[in-house]
Amino acid sequence: MRVLLVEDEKNLSSAICRMLRKDNILVDPVYTGTDGYDYALSGIYDAVILDVMLPGMDGFKVLEKLRGEGVATPVCMLTARAGLDDRVHGLNSGADYYLPKPFQMEELLACLRAITRRKDETPVMALAFGDVALNQGEAKLSCTATGQSVKLGAKEFQLMELFLRNPRQILPKDVIIERIWGYESDAEYNNLEVYVSFVRKKLTFVGSKVKIKASRGVGYSLEEEA
Repeated sequence: MRVLLVEDEKNLSSAICRMLRKDNILVDPVYTGTDGYDYALSGIYDAVILDVMLPGMDGFKVLEKLRGEGVATPVCMLTARAGLDDRVHGLNSGADYYLPKPFQMEELLACLRAITRRKDETPVMALAFGDVALNQGEAKLSCTATGQSVKLGAKEFQLMELFLRNPRQILPKDVIIERIWGYESDAEYNNLEVYVSFVRKKLTFVGSKVKIKASRGVGYSLEEEA
């Protein structure tokens, strides 16, 4: 999962980032409403955590503009403005959840899981394809045919999750880099090739017939051997 965090309190932002990353969630923090709006337009995020009181553009305006542009990414509004009028305003503007400050980190995680489950997308059954399955809680890749499993690193997990959500589809290298490293990342194709190699080795280690196939000059796809 990739999350955009739009929060101008940098200490709070850092704490949320640490918590999300411990849960194998990739998070991009920005600190103004203007940047939040621009980043959210990219369409690479699974969810947005959006404060209300922001420099540049307040959270309500950001949300209204995103929904006006047809951006349906789930949004959790995170704010000290917890009055009834504010909550109603946020929900009427298109928020999926309104979480008042102060809050427990566990509640924020539960909020993210809830709003991403509601997305209008093809259901993914336990993130499995062929004889492999990804345990999202433990970040383990397992083979149902051999019973073998292996722990994945953070980038390996995110890469395998992306492939499992899009099996048999050729994913362009640029798209993969944006999803895994971020919209403004300096990561290059060789970074991607290194992690594809790591994941291939782990697929071989668990004895899976699922392979990551390279399409020369285009990208990669997850395929199942006959």
